[in-house]
Amino acid sequence: MLDYQKQFIQYALDCGVLKFGEFHLKSGRVSPYFFNTGLFNSGAQLDKLGQFYAQALINAGVEVDILYGPAYKGIPLVSTTSIAYSRLQRDIPFAFNRKEAKDHGEGGVLVGAPLRGKVWILDDVITAGTSVRESVEIISAAGATVAGVVIALDRQEKGLNELSAVQEVSAQFGIPVLAIICLADIIEFISQQNGSADKLAIIQAYRQQYGI
Repeated sequence: MLDYQKQFIQYALDCGVLKFGEFHLKSGRVSPYFFNTGLFNSGAQLDKLGQFYAQALINAGVEVDILYGPAYKGIPLVSTTSIAYSRLQRDIPFAFNRKEAKDHGEGGVLVGAPLRGKVWILDDVITAGTSVRESVEIISAAGATVAGVVIALDRQEKGLNELSAVQEVSAQFGIPVLAIICLADIIEFISQQNGSADKLAIIQAYRQQYGI
């Protein structure tokens, strides 16, 4: 685990984005932790979040021509990541979609820079992969190439079969999915904290049951 990943976990804890306890998921599973990027809800917090997304792209050494954010959660993500990327590396454009096509003015479903070249999709997590599939259709229709996806957390959890939602998206579209952190990073982080043996055991048991 790299330093920026450790910093992100601590930051998520400080902001209440990462919590431990008992959380009932839509899947019916009871998770010992919960992660909600919607709680990065101030200007300063969003500014810092963009730095972590930008760092994940830079650390991976990938080519980026434009960032794309699926509405609605992806809109602030591409905005703040584009700003952070310009500070750390270089200026890159971004775009996002409307939920409903605009039938006046410039019209269309896209806002921002034209989609061209290698496009990276930014999202918070991948659960069913629906927003990624919709994004791929929009980007492909514009004649650009989907280069990959960046998310905040990979839960590394089985979906309907033995693959995780992240693995299913990667396999279906033949693209990499980068994550700032994954469940294994959280486990490693907890294992280094004093007095966390009980919490660690519960999370490891959950991973043993549902993990990939």
